[in-house]
Amino acid sequence: MRFQGRVVVVTGASKGIGRATAVRFGQEGARVALLDVEAEESRSVADEVETAGGQAIFLQTDVSLEDDVRRAVEQVLQTWGRLDVLVNNAGIYLQGNAAETPSEAWQRVLATNLTGPFLTTKYVIPAMERTGGGAIINVASEAGLVGIPGQVAYNVSKGGVVALTRSCAVDLAGRGIRVNCVCPGTTDTPLVQAAVGRAPDPAAARRRLEQARPLNRLGTPEEIAAAILFLASDEVAYATGSILSVDGGYTAQ
Repeated sequence: MRFQGRVVVVTGASKGIGRATAVRFGQEGARVALLDVEAEESRSVADEVETAGGQAIFLQTDVSLEDDVRRAVEQVLQTWGRLDVLVNNAGIYLQGNAAETPSEAWQRVLATNLTGPFLTTKYVIPAMERTGGGAIINVASEAGLVGIPGQVAYNVSKGGVVALTRSCAVDLAGRGIRVNCVCPGTTDTPLVQAAVGRAPDPAAARRRLEQARPLNRLGTPEEIAAAILFLASDEVAYATGSILSVDGGYTAQ
């Protein structure tokens, strides 16, 4: 198995892309630390990881809080003594243009979606250096590559994740740490399902999302997880600073 014995941290692991990614790493023999604010759902995912063949611990963590992140990384190292892969997946979504978006909501989205990946990256660097390097995969979005109407805070936060990826890739290459980014298109996750459910006609809203991309469907969490594992693997050890779109062709139009 590609990740046998390696230690992987997945943020936002309780559902959707995070859950699918954690389980896939478990199938590959990894030891997976699940960082999330949701305790009950994350413990269920930990059970799934272990059933799949991996090991798992859950660490209740708000990635926007520096003390939480520092403590979580320390606990991973106390448990397993090393840290090989970080998947920055935690994120929240907010609709609204600049005029409609409350300042407090803007700060909340940026804190989770952009400051969170910065903080986790900051605290895993020393651990990865001690064992000769590692891989960081940031989960951005198609919204980080193009302007999507009516979601300015989310767009900006994900554009920042793309820039964070490139900046850290050049800063950390000499330390043996690769930093890459996956930009999912609209994926059939609980976050997207909740957003669609708030529409006046949810079925029509979902169909519009599907029709906006050449493949004429939404992605699945498992498809995004496969891309994350690919970038984390030694099979693409020459890749750093890469931005991989997995969006059904949305940004190719």
